[in-house]
Amino acid sequence: MGTPDFNIGFVIFPGVTQLDFTGPFEVLSRLGTPPSLSAPSAYAHARTHVVAKSMLPVSSDRSLGLMPTCTFGNCPPLNLICVPGGAGVAEALADVETIDFVRRAGDQAEYVTSVCMGAFLLGAAGLLVGRRATTHWAYTDLLPLVGARHEKGRVVRDGNVVTAGGVTAGIDFAFSIVADLAGPEVARAIQLGIEYDPAPPFEAGTPEKASESAKALMVHRNAAAHSAIRRALEEKAIDGS
Repeated sequence: MGTPDFNIGFVIFPGVTQLDFTGPFEVLSRLGTPPSLSAPSAYAHARTHVVAKSMLPVSSDRSLGLMPTCTFGNCPPLNLICVPGGAGVAEALADVETIDFVRRAGDQAEYVTSVCMGAFLLGAAGLLVGRRATTHWAYTDLLPLVGARHEKGRVVRDGNVVTAGGVTAGIDFAFSIVADLAGPEVARAIQLGIEYDPAPPFEAGTPEKASESAKALMVHRNAAAHSAIRRALEEKAIDGS
């Protein structure tokens, strides 16, 4: 027997990083894949929603227009909420409607998840207090400001809270959720379907592997956003005690 509707919601906002959102969206939107030719999917009625303040297009941090499918006001109750990150996180932290929606939806969801700097929006909603979590490597020092404890890992799970590291880690997080819900065979089938077999031409995807000059460049390029997020979080003064 299949499950009733399983609603997955991605919260988007101006300045979101599209791959934080579209990477896991590509995987989780395939949750209804059956485990075999002879067995039906237990999640045939899964639905994926793109949630924003209004139905107007949302511009990513690279000026890609993204279309919401529902708003904070008419989004159905979510079984899984995913909050991506991006350069717009600092502004989103100051947006009462966005934080209130994340808090309400997160309080009801079976899975509370984030990718990259989206962890700070979960944190601002009070959903990371006392939790182990991760985020983009250049921002992990800010996690205590939302009451979280940084745990090194591409995907970190603490109870029903799942946080992913920077950008592409969202794809790995999504596969872990599919395996948890529908089983490893479904996750493997989706992995084959999207031919997810990364083989980057360079070994530079983590601070441990990257050159000192690359790290210095990326720290510099992230400095303004890091400072803006720190200021926004300090103004909110999340209590982690």
